[in-house]
Amino acid sequence: MHKSSLAALNYCVEASDLHAHLFHVTLTIDEPQAQQQVSLPVWIPGSYLVREFSKNLQHLTASQGRTRLAAQQLDKCTWKIEGKPGKPLVLRYQVYAHDPSVRTAWLDTERGFFNATSVCLRVEGQANNTHLLELVEPAKTKGWSVATGLTAQKVNKLGWGTYSAANYDELADCPVELGTFWSGTFMACGVPHRFVVTGALPGFDGARLLADTTKICEEEIRFWHGNKKPPFSTYLFMLNAVDDGYGGLEHRNSTVLICNRKDLPRAGEPKVSEGYTTLRGLISHEYFHTWNVKRLRPAEFKTYDYSQENYTELLWFFEGFTSYYDDLLLRRAGLLDSAGYLKLLNKTLNQVMQTPGTQVQSVAQASFDAWVKYYRQDENTPNATVSYYTKGALVALCFDLTLRREGHTTLDAVMRALWLRCKAGPPGEGGPMTEADFAAVLQSLGKRSFDAELKNWVHGKGELPLRQLLTQHGVTVHDDPAQLAQRLGLRTHETHGVVVKTVLSGGAAEKAGFAAGDEWLGVETIKPPSGWRMQRLDDLLLYAGTAKKVTALVSRDKRMLRLELTLPPPATTWRLAIQDAAKVDAWLAT
Repeated sequence: MHKSSLAALNYCVEASDLHAHLFHVTLTIDEPQAQQQVSLPVWIPGSYLVREFSKNLQHLTASQGRTRLAAQQLDKCTWKIEGKPGKPLVLRYQVYAHDPSVRTAWLDTERGFFNATSVCLRVEGQANNTHLLELVEPAKTKGWSVATGLTAQKVNKLGWGTYSAANYDELADCPVELGTFWSGTFMACGVPHRFVVTGALPGFDGARLLADTTKICEEEIRFWHGNKKPPFSTYLFMLNAVDDGYGGLEHRNSTVLICNRKDLPRAGEPKVSEGYTTLRGLISHEYFHTWNVKRLRPAEFKTYDYSQENYTELLWFFEGFTSYYDDLLLRRAGLLDSAGYLKLLNKTLNQVMQTPGTQVQSVAQASFDAWVKYYRQDENTPNATVSYYTKGALVALCFDLTLRREGHTTLDAVMRALWLRCKAGPPGEGGPMTEADFAAVLQSLGKRSFDAELKNWVHGKGELPLRQLLTQHGVTVHDDPAQLAQRLGLRTHETHGVVVKTVLSGGAAEKAGFAAGDEWLGVETIKPPSGWRMQRLDDLLLYAGTAKKVTALVSRDKRMLRLELTLPPPATTWRLAIQDAAKVDAWLAT
């Protein structure tokens, strides 16, 4: 049967119950099976955690004509409806939407947003049919518009109406933004792009955001295709500016972002804030994913199983290498200078080196365990695992600098060769990839086997040759005194006194008996005998003086404890500096 002859599935989504945060959904299946099953995904691609979206679905009813049918729940996210085959089946239900993240759904009097994985039931046996989505304008709102990467079929000037997706995967990959957002457009390498922003302050500089994003997009399109067109005809950025938040989720022709309002560029302020630098890096990261994970992707993700975890050991490549290129391409786009780039790289280096979990898990293992470790972080996470984002970025750095040192190729060329090698769909468009593909391209372009590097850097837990490689490319590595928290093996927050967030493995704090959640109230010394109240962690050195041992006064579960703490010798942290500007620019600028 040809695709065009398959019956369409029709979803009607109404944002009508704003105060109760409820989307009302009507799904019409024109040609159902006799025992039709439907299900709601348990996760969303790009965010590797089972989130149980069905917990927000309620009041599911089914009917054929005037006949009411029973919807039997088979498991946590699947229902079966017995009816007459071939006769239109109508399902009605509500979805509670009050999660402000980029992964689920939100609805209130100011804004609506949803991913189809949270709102649209998947129809068994018809996932490859055309999916039509009708968006009904809420009666109680004024001037709300629609932004989505879906293909418009029949919509009004504000975007309300009917959209289409070729299949469920495409529907799931095109989030929808609703509201009175700011909107701007630009062209990048001949392709129309749109940027919508919700929640911005009045002084927001939209023109600057568009100009900077244009530079990012053009740099990344040229990175992958030179003077050729990218594999999408339009692209949409959706940004929700909030009081406190950060993150993004990639899609094939759009991305959803969240940031702090204060991090948006402000009119009349030419200086780039640290927060806006971070936001530009996020934009660069999610846009790079348009190629690296949405098209060129792990072979295990050739088809998604929305009902359970989808495992891969390759997130170090798809997230880590993207994390390497996000800031690097800001440098190449002229939005960072070399010193600014090294400052960001320096932060990543120290994050990884100060994480004991690097000695527990390889980045390949951390990728596989993302479902239970990276996305379920707690006070022991730094001791139990390593971030495949940050260490993966350093693995990419090591491959790039090694390839450049040996003179045969660069990581840029390897990435483009992988895009052409792993074809899927249109000619030359990246598809499913394995580690063996990466190894083969490295060997072909690098003129030797890189199996040892893959074994040590990707599957091993040892140190990466970062100092040597950076030095060879014009960067000096200085060893500066580490902060007191790192010296003690602690991570704390100091909003109201000193509270321990994490105790790092093998450190002085662990040996003394500190635990996450402890409130560090004070310190006692023997010579001279004295006791002091602590407001900040740095007070410790002030009160300890030359003492090598102190007694820490700790409150745990309302009990007072005395912990004998031996102050460790000074530790060091890295500080990168440019030694040979020509060598640094040869790496960063080309």
